[in-house]
Amino acid sequence: MVVGGLRVWWLKPLAGILLCTSLAACAGPPKGVLVPVATGAPGAATVDMIVATTRSAGATPAEMFTGERGRDPAFARITVSIPPDSARTVGEVQWPSRVPGNPATDFVTLRADRLDRQGALDWFHKAVARTPKRRVLVFIHGFNNRFEDAVFRFAQIVHDSGSPVVPVLFTWPSRASILAYGYDRESSTYSRDALETLLTALARDPAVGEISVLAHSMGNWVTLEALRQMAIRNGRVASKIRNVMLAAPDVDVDVFRTQLAAITRPRPNVTLFVSQDDRALAVSRRVWGSSARLGAINPEAEPYHTDLPRDGITVIDLTKLQTGDRLNHGKFAQSPEVVQIIGQRLVAGQTMTDQRVGLGDRIIQLTAGAASSVGTAAGLVISAPVSVLDETSRGNYGAHVERLGGSLADTAEATGTLLVPQTSARRQGTAAERPSP
Repeated sequence: MVVGGLRVWWLKPLAGILLCTSLAACAGPPKGVLVPVATGAPGAATVDMIVATTRSAGATPAEMFTGERGRDPAFARITVSIPPDSARTVGEVQWPSRVPGNPATDFVTLRADRLDRQGALDWFHKAVARTPKRRVLVFIHGFNNRFEDAVFRFAQIVHDSGSPVVPVLFTWPSRASILAYGYDRESSTYSRDALETLLTALARDPAVGEISVLAHSMGNWVTLEALRQMAIRNGRVASKIRNVMLAAPDVDVDVFRTQLAAITRPRPNVTLFVSQDDRALAVSRRVWGSSARLGAINPEAEPYHTDLPRDGITVIDLTKLQTGDRLNHGKFAQSPEVVQIIGQRLVAGQTMTDQRVGLGDRIIQLTAGAASSVGTAAGLVISAPVSVLDETSRGNYGAHVERLGGSLADTAEATGTLLVPQTSARRQGTAAERPSP
């Protein structure tokens, strides 16, 4: 496309993503969902987590933490109520349509307390003492996430996996807007020291038995930077960090190569989830001028086919997996059968071997009910199927995104380039096309 005499070759896919997200923005979750409700509901489950964050504190109870950067790490304890199984679908976060939500049908908050460092440590030690094998799962979210987005999604991951872990959410400052990619990227870098400090403290704690780290999208950048720093500082990554799961990493492949080189052996078990048709990473690649983003590589092409197995990295190629995710950036989020089956295998202590060839076909079979032969990653790879976060652009930026998407489409029409069909059905979204909140 040519705009103002300049060839803006990345504008077409970006406009498509903006329009996709703007359709969903108006139906986004309401504010204030972390304000605790008075009571739960019969049959509802609960997930109690500790939160470490580099976000700044909000000014009201309705906004516990903002998308801005805090000067010092902060901590919280949050208890999320999840509706009874009869009222929900595995793999989904059921947002309330209004506040307060209904615990019988919605994800709601039962408790949300800010803690100081010692208060967080006291809660953590009690939780670890009750957990088999004293396992800890640290989750790092991706781009375009409000604080409550990360909290509810992580609660869903922990609950649906059925895995006995102590949930630790590390959440970094994100303005929760597709227009704030640059700010989010800088915020993830801003947070790498805090994540390294957190992981080091967990690894040195004698109460902890094993740590697994799960990162999604841009969260992989801060994760890899923190592990790289730890390895350089201490000579290796802490031995208690057994598993690192990288889901759809928004990281340049050449940068990843240098990061991995600094994380010398012995290193954690690394599992990489990729999809070659990931549209969000395609835009990221073009914006950054990158040759390839790590989450969208073809693992059968060189040099990946040779280098990744040599480096001991298990690669799961999801390209053939078909879901309703229009960006293909979060395919596993819509495969609840995979979540359930892998969670069951984890509890049984089974492990996943490097089965890159044909594994995508096996996962497709799983979603159809033929669940005979997929293993699980050592530790907590159960989380990967649902680690991906919603593609929905958040409601507080919805009007801005919609205006920008519309102006891009108008520009495309004026220059004779068709971005998307300009019908009212396309702009409003049909009932079948409109993404769920």
